[in-house]
Amino acid sequence: MSQALNLLKEVFGFPAFRGQQSEIISHLAQGGDCLVLMPTGGGKSLCYQIPALMRNGVAIVISPLIALMRNQVAALHEIGVRAAFLNSSLSRQEAASIEQKLIAGDYDLLYVAPERLLSARFMDLISNIDIALFAIDEAHCVSQWGHDFRPEYMQLSILHECFPEVPRIALTATADKDTRKDIIERLGLGAAKVFISSFDRPNIRYHIVDKTNRYSQLLTFILTEHPGDAGIVYCLWRKRVEETAAWLTKQGLPVVAYHAGMSTQERNKSQERFLREEGIIMVATIAFGMGIDKPNVRFVAHLDLPKSIEGYYQETGRAGRDGLTANAWMIYGLGDVIQQQRLIEDSEANPSHKQVALRKLEAMLSLCETTTCRRVQMLSYFGETVAMSACGNCDICLNPPKTLDATIDVQKALSCVYRTGQNFGVKHLIDVLRGNLTNRVMEWHHDKLSTFGIGKDLSVSAWRSIFRQIIALGFLKVDSAEYGALRLTEASREILKGQRSVFLHQRTKINQLNESHSSNDANVLDVDERNLWNQLRNWRAATAREHGVPAYVIFHDATLLELVRLCPKNIDELSRVTGIGARKLEKYGCHLMAIFLANANSQTNR
Repeated sequence: MSQALNLLKEVFGFPAFRGQQSEIISHLAQGGDCLVLMPTGGGKSLCYQIPALMRNGVAIVISPLIALMRNQVAALHEIGVRAAFLNSSLSRQEAASIEQKLIAGDYDLLYVAPERLLSARFMDLISNIDIALFAIDEAHCVSQWGHDFRPEYMQLSILHECFPEVPRIALTATADKDTRKDIIERLGLGAAKVFISSFDRPNIRYHIVDKTNRYSQLLTFILTEHPGDAGIVYCLWRKRVEETAAWLTKQGLPVVAYHAGMSTQERNKSQERFLREEGIIMVATIAFGMGIDKPNVRFVAHLDLPKSIEGYYQETGRAGRDGLTANAWMIYGLGDVIQQQRLIEDSEANPSHKQVALRKLEAMLSLCETTTCRRVQMLSYFGETVAMSACGNCDICLNPPKTLDATIDVQKALSCVYRTGQNFGVKHLIDVLRGNLTNRVMEWHHDKLSTFGIGKDLSVSAWRSIFRQIIALGFLKVDSAEYGALRLTEASREILKGQRSVFLHQRTKINQLNESHSSNDANVLDVDERNLWNQLRNWRAATAREHGVPAYVIFHDATLLELVRLCPKNIDELSRVTGIGARKLEKYGCHLMAIFLANANSQTNR
């Protein structure tokens, strides 16, 4: 592994491998197949990029996104690696030129979309060249149980059939047991070695808030914890994306929008601005994000409930890829529960897919309603056993909710559902419980029921919280055919008979957990360090514009912070900074030392 370690230091500028990287690289470099599950920001790309430089031939990387290919190739060019991409964004002449260089052996890595890879013309082209390895990125796309299923990925088993001697590595950040099994079967990786890294992202703080007023809650969160930071806001619907983006823009925030209903040109424009400019907030549906490698996204906010823990983990994982502190913040309410259950029931999926979707939703609801550490529960979902019982960096650990015996209130709610014939939604049920003489209550003579007015001591929001929790716990289900009517389940029988107690929680109503939390590592810099930090960021922005690449391609925020804290006095000290390899030292060393010298002189003259 001495060659691999030298490449890591000299080319990529990192002092040592992390986690299982060394073992994965060794296995792949020696010709072995592998499936790699590693969290976003865990260093998956190095697992195939370094073997690509160690083995003869070109590494073919299958990637589903044009933007990801472009940015990864730009980053490789910055460190002197010969790389290119082939996709629909290129002209015919540009593509032909790359193909000629590919045949001539001028590349170490070539990124392609699965559609192009599977074309007869491309398969014929690469059959005449030396191939170092195949890397299948975002491998969960092959599974129908995954959250980003792409039909073309299912055909990638052809690689093993046509190139049996070429090693393959499949990589993903999220896959439960069913998805992992699917990936192995569909890609023909039965003999592959499986590497599963910890799914834990300790730098991300998870925080789920009861939904009251989505816009004001979101604005307070951004202005209080992330002023000036880049972030992503996820919404379930296209219309909500547009409304949220427009509202935030009116509040003076730099916002772009992204959803599948926009034209390709509009989406690309939004994505490019988000990637290249500092402090941009992206409001999007889940159509945005897979493969986005912007490292300094400081927060991911959800205004609607994700469909599964896999989706939630994947989306929140786009925050803090640089290892610095970040926030995963979500507001969640009763409407989210009903909405997601109706979406599943109303879908055209076959019964087995609906059952899987409901099971995944139940796990997501359990995460939202848990009274124990969210991180531990999420890691447990992915099959990871952890020694800790509390992470100390989620809202449950930092501000434990009160747990109350709510058996009597739950019995009232369930009894009201039963007495009204199991044909009504939450709003009507709350009116009956609170004794509200609405037209509908009187029309159905529900003011004559024994449950009329028995819950007047609780507020509307309290009853909504109770209904939300008992639906999530499986004591009620939503009948989509009856416009959201609530129905009793088998599990509710024991409660109504007094044979089972129910404990519910009351979460904190505040948006922020505590004032001492710094959601941005740069916030802890003193005045002189802050001045140097700003100088480095300005230089990086100007250099990125000159090179036509996103700022993080020049240097990550983590590298700039290390530069600020170490303040190198010469080139030798500069070369020891993480993220500065030989090529970047040669390109930018003099510029950086000039900044440090000017900064030192400025402090001396004061």
